[in-house]
Amino acid sequence: MTRRSWTLRRTLVISVAALLAAGLIVSGFATSLALRSFVYERLDAQVLESLNFISGPGGAGDLYDRRGPSGGSDGSDASGGSDGTGPGQRVGSLQVILDADGAVIASAYIASDGTKIALSDAQVETLDAAGLVPRTPTTVDLGGDLGAFRVASESAGGATVIAGNSLDDVTATTDALTWILLSVSALTLIVVVVVLSLVIRRNVRPLERVAAVAEQVAEQPLAQGDVEIRERVAARDTDPHTEVGRVGSSLNTLLGHIEAALTARQHSEQQLRRFIADASHELRTPLASIRGYAQLSMGEAAPMTPTQQRSFDRIAAESERMSSLVDDLLLLARLDAGQPLRREPVSLAMLAIDAVSDAHATDSGHDWRLEVGEDAIEVPGDENRIRQVIANLLRNARTHTPAGTVVVTSLREHDGDAVLEVTDDGPGIDPAVRDRLFERFARGDHSRNRDAGSTGLGLSIAEAIVTAHGGAISVRSEPGSTVFTVRLPLLQS
Repeated sequence: MTRRSWTLRRTLVISVAALLAAGLIVSGFATSLALRSFVYERLDAQVLESLNFISGPGGAGDLYDRRGPSGGSDGSDASGGSDGTGPGQRVGSLQVILDADGAVIASAYIASDGTKIALSDAQVETLDAAGLVPRTPTTVDLGGDLGAFRVASESAGGATVIAGNSLDDVTATTDALTWILLSVSALTLIVVVVVLSLVIRRNVRPLERVAAVAEQVAEQPLAQGDVEIRERVAARDTDPHTEVGRVGSSLNTLLGHIEAALTARQHSEQQLRRFIADASHELRTPLASIRGYAQLSMGEAAPMTPTQQRSFDRIAAESERMSSLVDDLLLLARLDAGQPLRREPVSLAMLAIDAVSDAHATDSGHDWRLEVGEDAIEVPGDENRIRQVIANLLRNARTHTPAGTVVVTSLREHDGDAVLEVTDDGPGIDPAVRDRLFERFARGDHSRNRDAGSTGLGLSIAEAIVTAHGGAISVRSEPGSTVFTVRLPLLQS
């Protein structure tokens, strides 16, 4: 899932959790550094205190003056006095006294059980080679079982005194704190994420209800027909004092405006349909009268001038064309009004054969071909209207393609539908016209040759009839190949 597909709730939870995790990491790191610095300061103070004790009266200076460089190396006199009356050394501390030549006068490490253990020669050499700066604590790793120490040195009475404390306690303290911080931070992060998810879910719920209303409206077909938008955002989600409330209130206002606009559109369309139907119905009678009088005048044997003869011919032709246009407009008005069509079994194969035969008889200049299988393909519908669809598609091919064009009418079954295709190898349809080809009074005159005029209603009538039968009509075109496809649901046995 990509970042863009995240919901608002997921984005908020993850963003806040990431910020909290970053804050916990920074605070934990800062706490660890602060504690480490504090513990090191305390340890350095203890090292310097031990160094002062060893270098003071009765310490290394007196020991070196009394016993000389050959003093014992078991550390028995390096504890603060030869009589053992001085304060005891801390567990994990070490003390080393070297003479002027670097020989070991005394060395001791206080183990966890309180016993004194003399340092090995290698460990003493490591301390001597560490380049210790007087009274400056430095970390030195002695290896073995001793590990790292914080040590400091000082010259006293001709001897070099080295004191140090083990870093085991510091390491243990900082490690323990680190684990505590990690555990507390992880637990805090989990608790915060859970609580935050619940809080955000609760606060985003009004927005989800508003989105649900918008989705319900979006699923409604608003392009045509009588539309009524009943969905509205509930009053509890329209509080103008909240962001979601303002969105809900605005959506309600918008839906009201859309419903009013759609109602006005539907009313206007109904008025227009009634006007077209009434006008078409009223025009049929006078047009029939005009055509009849024209034919009556031309049928008389009375002599007429060439102008009169041509005028009567044009009157008859145009009245016939206008009558066809009126019939088409009246048919569209009835289909738009939802006038029910007949539902009876219709054999598409027989209609295709008849339509191709009629087209060949009307225009032999085109190459009319038919591809129909032996299987009977039947659909439920109005035979005359489906016949009109096929005839309109073939007439469209004849009108808008030059002579010699191959026009193929094919019929097959596919996915429970009857698929009828009319294909021609003409010049194709201009893409600018193709997108509005099924609109009323749309013409493809600019892209395809035409030998006769057309009203531009043939394809829109074909689409209206196919849609009324529960089917669909489409076109795809390029130079040398134009295909009109009609899909109609098959007759269920």
